[in-house]
Amino acid sequence: MATSYSFSACMLPELMSRQRAPSSFPGGAIGVKLVHLSSGMMKMWPTSIKNHGCRVRCCAVQTHSAHSFLSENKFQLDDVIEAQQFDRDILNAIFEVARDMEKIEKNSQGSQILNGYLMATLFYEPSTRTRLSFESAMKRLGGEVLTTENAKEFSSAAKGETLEDTIRTVEGYSDIIVMRHFESGAAKRAAATAEIPVINAGDGPGQHPTQALLDVYTIEREIGKLDGINVALVGDLANGRTVRSLTYLLAKYKDVQIYFVSPDVVKMKDDIKDYLTSKGVAWEESSDLIEVASKCDVVYQTRIQKERFGERIDLYEEARGKYIVDKGVLNAMQKHAVVMHPLPRLDEITVDVDEDPRAAYFRQAKNGLYIRMALLKLLLLGW
Repeated sequence: MATSYSFSACMLPELMSRQRAPSSFPGGAIGVKLVHLSSGMMKMWPTSIKNHGCRVRCCAVQTHSAHSFLSENKFQLDDVIEAQQFDRDILNAIFEVARDMEKIEKNSQGSQILNGYLMATLFYEPSTRTRLSFESAMKRLGGEVLTTENAKEFSSAAKGETLEDTIRTVEGYSDIIVMRHFESGAAKRAAATAEIPVINAGDGPGQHPTQALLDVYTIEREIGKLDGINVALVGDLANGRTVRSLTYLLAKYKDVQIYFVSPDVVKMKDDIKDYLTSKGVAWEESSDLIEVASKCDVVYQTRIQKERFGERIDLYEEARGKYIVDKGVLNAMQKHAVVMHPLPRLDEITVDVDEDPRAAYFRQAKNGLYIRMALLKLLLLGW
C-alpha cells in the first residue's frame, strides 16, 4: 500500500543532513505527532521532533492501517515513562503487536526490522530479566546494544556527573535509551532531556511501566479476560514499583476488585488507594492471604525489598516471611487462577509451587520479551 509524505521545503536540507534515510521517517522513527482522523487521513501537527530536534509543518497524508483502532483514535508513543500514559485502546494495540512479536521470536530466522538501530541500556540498579529481555528484544529484531549494567558505580555518575549530562551524551551514541535508576522520577527527567525515546525500566520505588504491561498481557493470556477479575497484590506494596504500575493499569478495566495483602510496615501507599477510589475501582486491605486467594483470579506475590529499608533491618525482618505462597495457598485457590511474581523471588513462593500449572511467573517473564520487542518496534518505527 503506497503512502505519500509531504514535507515543507524548508525541511529538506535538514532532512537530507540526517544519517537516517527518509524512508525511515514514517511513524515513530522521528517521533512525529500523528493524529489519525475518522476520515482515514493522518495529520502531522507542528511539533518539535523528539528523535531529531527538527520541526515538521502541518500536512495531511493518506494512510491505511492494519490496526483498526487507529482509524478513529490518535496514537502517539514518544517515551514509556509511567503506566498512566496508556489507555485501553493503546494497551490492546500494544498487545496485538506483542502477539506478532511472539511469532517473530518463534521463527528461527528472526527479523531485521531494527537493523541499523542502537539501543543504550543504562542500569543504575541491578537487573537480570529486564535488562536481558530488552537486549534480547533488540537483537531479535536485528538491532544492536550498548550496555552498562552498573552505571551507578561504573560510569561517570561515580564522578558526580548529572543524569541530564549523561543522557545528553548517551543519546549521541544511540537511537533509544532504556534506563533503570534508583531515584523515583529519574525517568521523567531523562525523557525531558533526551531527543530520542526513553523507556523507564524502573525508577526506585516509583514505577516500572514495562513490567506492568507484561503483567496485564500475562493476565489476559492466562485468565482470558481483564474485565471483571479479582487480583490480590501481596508482599512489599510500599516499595514495590511493579505493583504501583500494575494498579494504574488494572484501573483501566471494568469491575476489577483489588485486594492488598501486606505486612503493616509495607502497606500500599495512600496515593494509590486514592487513585483507585477516584476511578471507582473497588479495593480492600486484608491480613488473611488464604481467604483472599480463594476469591482471586490472580495472586500477585512480591518480595520484601531489603534494599529499600536502609539501616532499618529490624523492619525488614519484621516484614519478611509473613506472607508466603505455598501449597496451602494453592489448595485454597480456584482451578483457573494463577500465581504471578515479577521476580526475583527469595522465599516468598516455595519452590514446590513451581510444578503446579497455575504457577505463571516464568511464563510471565517470557512474555516480557514480546512486550519489549513490541515497544522497541513502536518507538523506533511506529505502526
